[in-house]
Amino acid sequence: MVKINLILLLIAIACALGTVTSQHRARKLFVSLEKEHERAKQLEIEFTQLQLEASTWAMQSRIEKIASAQLNMRALAPNRVQVLAPAEAGKAR
Repeated sequence: MVKINLILLLIAIACALGTVTSQHRARKLFVSLEKEHERAKQLEIEFTQLQLEASTWAMQSRIEKIASAQLNMRALAPNRVQVLAPAEAGKAR
C-alpha cells in the first residue's frame, strides 16, 4: 500500500511540474506575442510616415522648384509644345 501511495505521489508531483512548466511556457509565449504585436504597430506607423514622406518628396511643386533652381530647367512656352497623334508618331520631324 505504501508503494502505491508513493507511486501516486510521484505521478501527482510530475503532473504538477508539467502543469507549472506548461503555464510558464504559455506566459512566455504570450509576452512574446504581445511584443510582436507592438512591433507590428510600430512598423505600421513607420510605414505610414514613410508614405507621407515619399508623397512630400514627389510633390510637383517641389520637383519644379528643384528643376529650376538646381538644374536651370524651365517649362516650355506653349507655342513650342508639339502634340503628336499616335498615327503621326512615326512621321515626326
